[in-house]
Amino acid sequence: MSDDTVPEIQRSSLTSTVLQLKALGIDNIMRFDWLASPSSEAMIRALETIFAIGCIDSDAKLTSPIGFQTAEIPLHPMLGRTLIASCALGCALEMVTIVASLSVQSIWLPSRGRQKELDEVKFRFAAAEGDHITYLNVYEGFIQSQKSAQWCHRNLINYQALKKVEDIRSQLSRLLQRLGLPIKSCNKEIEVIRKAITMGYFPNACQLKSSSQQGSYKRIRDGEEVFIHPSSVLFRVTPKWILYHTNMVTERHYAREIVVIESSWLTELAPHFFQHRDSYN
Repeated sequence: MSDDTVPEIQRSSLTSTVLQLKALGIDNIMRFDWLASPSSEAMIRALETIFAIGCIDSDAKLTSPIGFQTAEIPLHPMLGRTLIASCALGCALEMVTIVASLSVQSIWLPSRGRQKELDEVKFRFAAAEGDHITYLNVYEGFIQSQKSAQWCHRNLINYQALKKVEDIRSQLSRLLQRLGLPIKSCNKEIEVIRKAITMGYFPNACQLKSSSQQGSYKRIRDGEEVFIHPSSVLFRVTPKWILYHTNMVTERHYAREIVVIESSWLTELAPHFFQHRDSYN
């Protein structure tokens, strides 16, 4: 690498790192002896995130049980918090599948000139509620096909990725059991799943801009303009309110892995973060 390469710790999100340091009992994160010190702004953003999702209290101490449980889950804290919320809401059986699907690079085969065919395949599995529920539909189809590699090939689905999803799903289920958290099915109550995702990802809430001709969104926490990524099943749809799992920045901010939400859930499930109800209706 060249001498002016920025160390990864200074480029990456520190949310997971800060939570793990808290779990190790290191309270004064700002004075921690880093090999390459990240910016204070990055540290503050990480602390704000884990505070917002309920993993630390106002004294920056791990909360019990949510903070300790989230720190035990080897996922990004927002994803771990979503998993814990699903246990409380009774949809963990579905959520371990969704979380496992989000943990692999892609469940779809590279299009390589077959984009139209891939779009048609995605449409067969697509859920109006977004990508998370679409992943659930794909995995259920995989199970119904008796985990057939031929079925995956016909549907342009990455067989090896789904086998990895199956493995991650089993690991997460065992972890939840070890933590004493219930793994129940919501029996197709999709709203419950969407609410659980909201409990972990409400900082990524976006509202459709009424004045936009290009289907752009405003991220509520900072007003950033966001667009739905072309890989999403919602790319040609413009629901009023969405949450996203990840974002990608090119010439635009693109939201990926999107779920449709109701604005009222933000003040219902995260009143500490969305204090002015009238602003979100």
